[in-house]
Amino acid sequence: MAIEQRGDASVVTHALAQDELSKLRDVGTEQVEFRKGLVRLGRLCGYEIVDGRMETEYIEIETPLTTTMGERVKGLDDVVIINVLRAATPFVEGLLKAFPRARQGVISASRDEEAGMDTDGEFPISVDYVKLPEIRPDDTVIVADPMLATGSTMCAVLEHITGTQTEPETLLTLSAVAAPPGIVRVSNAFPDIDVLTVAIDEELDDDGFIVPGLGDAGDRAFRTD
Repeated sequence: MAIEQRGDASVVTHALAQDELSKLRDVGTEQVEFRKGLVRLGRLCGYEIVDGRMETEYIEIETPLTTTMGERVKGLDDVVIINVLRAATPFVEGLLKAFPRARQGVISASRDEEAGMDTDGEFPISVDYVKLPEIRPDDTVIVADPMLATGSTMCAVLEHITGTQTEPETLLTLSAVAAPPGIVRVSNAFPDIDVLTVAIDEELDDDGFIVPGLGDAGDRAFRTD
């Protein structure tokens, strides 16, 4: 299985996911290819979530010639994907290729870069818009944001989800790149949540950016830098 537990986080180790992440990290990867890369990475991560986090069941199938037993994934109709605007939009597009019938929600959350990090390594977070579908007890909920840096944004998003909705069967966060402080902050605040990422990078710089990272995913995807 191409998901490995590493401390408080799980890492997607699939070779193609790592290949896509390497392209995303490259400063020479331009906007269009960067967006396409996030889509491809989201799709690959979606397939790994199916393989590593969802159960299957055996059912009887009638073929044109006879009957046989087949295997189906359980719960594909019970998936909710939360898009943390804006950087997660192409990432979610890829996830939807693995979960085409998923219900979708959006949360617009951003950190106050001008205020900077406080002494605890957190940013003030502004949540400007929340639109979530009903979350049911049997659901698998995936909260997608390509960058898990300080964890401030993700914790604010998770507070909205867990504070107003039924507790789902599975709740996980998905990022392309995560830093240790963000993983620790999310895991401490929400110990029952599965923190899933494609890479755990070394550190945060003084401005709260992941190093080596891949830059600002939103700016690179939407050409707003």
